[in-house]
Amino acid sequence: MLRLLLLCGALGCGAEQAAPLTFTMVHYTRVFEGNSLFWGNASLDGRLSHVLEGHNVTQVLPLEPPDAWAQRQKDVTTYLNNFSNLVKLFNKERPMDYTQRLCCHLGCCLFPNGTSHSFYEVTLNGTAFLSFHVPNATWQRRWPGQHQVATFAKTELMKYPITTQHLQHFLNTTCVSILQAQSARTGKLSERSRAPLVLGLILGTLCLLGMAVGIFWCTGGSC
Repeated sequence: MLRLLLLCGALGCGAEQAAPLTFTMVHYTRVFEGNSLFWGNASLDGRLSHVLEGHNVTQVLPLEPPDAWAQRQKDVTTYLNNFSNLVKLFNKERPMDYTQRLCCHLGCCLFPNGTSHSFYEVTLNGTAFLSFHVPNATWQRRWPGQHQVATFAKTELMKYPITTQHLQHFLNTTCVSILQAQSARTGKLSERSRAPLVLGLILGTLCLLGMAVGIFWCTGGSC
């Protein structure tokens, strides 16, 4: 959260202005010996809104009605199960005796003047790896130097234009709509923004699929 506030400040949030509203998500994945561990959370204006533990995601704030949220939970669980099975498959073909730690950090902030800023950043083992450029819906490599796995992951992710468009919509529209509703103190989301809310939770780990293909096929876990 501190990092996001500093970013917002760099974009024009002066000391004389009210602090921007923020909605952020952070998702961690630890891959080792064919196993995958997931955890993370989401916060709405500093308040915990979602918690991810293992393959289960919990809604702390009532942003979606119970029946809709039940389906969202099922979607997240299904995706994470599929990802875990993919890791196990890769491990059978090329056993991994090393650990990889991936982190996805995404969200948006809404300024008092009505403008907004959205972001999506990925780190691998604590080093900047990829970022998503929201305005033109493209992935950008952040790993220092010419690193084959970062280039490979970027290439793989860009093969799915529908996914990048959905992610762009979530960050530019859905995420900001959540903040606009919060700003209006309605306590509710519009029908348009409610349905794809879970998209951000899923896409917080979706980019791992492209990375996994490159990471697990690199020799010795050092590339």
